[in-house]
Parts: sequence; structure tokens; C-alpha cells
Amino acid sequence: MGSEALIQVTISILFMGGLGLALSAALAIANRKLWVYEDPRIDVVEEMLPSTNCGACGTAGCRPFAEALIAGELQPGQCTVNSADGNEEIADYLGVESGDIVKRVARLACAGGSHVARMRAHYAGLDSCRAAAAVSGGPKACSWGCLGLADCAEVCDFEAITMDTHGLPIVDSAKCTACEDCVEVCPKGLFSIQPITHRLWVACKSQMDGDLAEADCEVACTNCERCAKDSPEGLITIQNNLAVINYEKNGLASPIATQRCPTGAIVWLDADGSVHKGIKAKHIVREEALPVS
Repeated sequence: MGSEALIQVTISILFMGGLGLALSAALAIANRKLWVYEDPRIDVVEEMLPSTNCGACGTAGCRPFAEALIAGELQPGQCTVNSADGNEEIADYLGVESGDIVKRVARLACAGGSHVARMRAHYAGLDSCRAAAAVSGGPKACSWGCLGLADCAEVCDFEAITMDTHGLPIVDSAKCTACEDCVEVCPKGLFSIQPITHRLWVACKSQMDGDLAEADCEVACTNCERCAKDSPEGLITIQNNLAVINYEKNGLASPIATQRCPTGAIVWLDADGSVHKGIKAKHIVREEALPVS
């Protein structure tokens, strides 16, 4: 190799070495300037959480929830998946109150199982509520009713939803974490997340009027207004042929509102989700599915 070539190689090596040193120095300075302190307690608290990342606490996952706990923005009790003892353990570790958080659960605004709700057609497509709903709203005569193909049960990671013998979802309040997956997947928008203190509930979403609604489903709200008349003023109103409860007046709610409901569309719920209908509600003993009309 000639002297001129050797000089060129040496210059190249020195240049690359100098450039490497300069970039390393720049990165070191940037790391020092941009470094953000992260409280080591975040990792500890995250390990104490259930790692389900369900979002029921209102954050994007368990780590953001842990960060919010450290920042004092949320309370441990807002994790509805963790056990009460687990949340108390986190509270003790952080030296804070666990928080008296009212449990929330998923509620279904429909009681129209196959034995009381009529079908207007046979459905033979994909075994999915969303697929069935895409075909003219589904085969059910009540266009607001549950299609009963279990999308909600399949999407629930906590096995809190099972299907009864009439194709209607049943929510296990003890297992429900209020993660909202069933809310998002239901094509009819029948699920909502409610505090268990909301014990008065309208198990219907039909906006058909009176006899027409009952012709499609024997347990539909018929717009009779008896529940509204029997309740304190403003607690229940009729909107679009459907009884609507004003939960801002939840303290006024009582089982009295259910007593004269002729179809049992408005019910009183225990904390465990047990359903109580009024004394005037029709008693349906039929077990077989209604024929396609």
C-alpha cells in the first residue's frame, strides 16, 4: 500500500473514531438531560395488581393504574378485578386508604328469551350476534332485542356471562369486573355498566308502542306509565314509549315502582343480581321456544 493510500485510510479511521466519540458524548448528554425519574414503587404495585389490563379501573392497563396510584390520582379499591385483600395490601404498602368504591356490573336491558320473544325469521349464518344483526337487524321480531348468539359471553375474559336455556345472557355480579367488553361487542347496545346500587332496572329497550311491543315480546315495556305514576315525581319518565329511570334520584327508588307492571319489564335487583318482579307481572311457565311467526 502506498503512503498516500495509507494516509487516506488513517484519516478515515480517525474521522470515524472521532464521529463515534462525538455521538457517544451527545447521547450521554441527552440521556442526562432527558432522563425522567420513575418511582420504583410503580414496579412493586404493578406486581401486586392482577395483570389483566382490562381497563375497568378507568386507565389503559395495570401499569398506568399503578402510576395513578403512586400519584394519588386513584385509589386501590378502583381495581375491580383484584380481591379486597389484595387492594388492602396495596393500600397498606402505599400508606393510603383503599377507598370505599361502589361495585359496578354489566346490566342487560332485555329479558326477551326465546320462550317469550318471537322470531320473524330463521337465521342460518355465522353463529354471532354481530353477523346476525348485519342481516336486516337480525331474526328477532323485536328489533331492539337480544339476539342470543353469545358474543358477550365469548368476549368476557372473566367468565362472568353465561347463556341461559332461553338464549339470554346472565351476568354473574360476583365475577363481573365492569370491563365494558360486553358493552362494546353487543350490536344492539343492550349492555351498560351500572353501580349495584341502581337496583331499579328496566329490562327492555323496545320503543314500540303498547300492544305492538307486547306482540313481539311478552315481557316488553308497554308504555302503560303505571311505574311512573306509582313512583316519586321525576324518578321514572316515559321516553319513546319506554320507561326511563332518572338515577340522579336513585335514593327515591323502591320496589313499589315494579308492583303494577303488567309484563314485569321493570324489576328490582338484589346486590347479587337476583331479579324480583311485581305482583301484577304475568307468570310465564312456558319453557319451549316460540315458533317463528
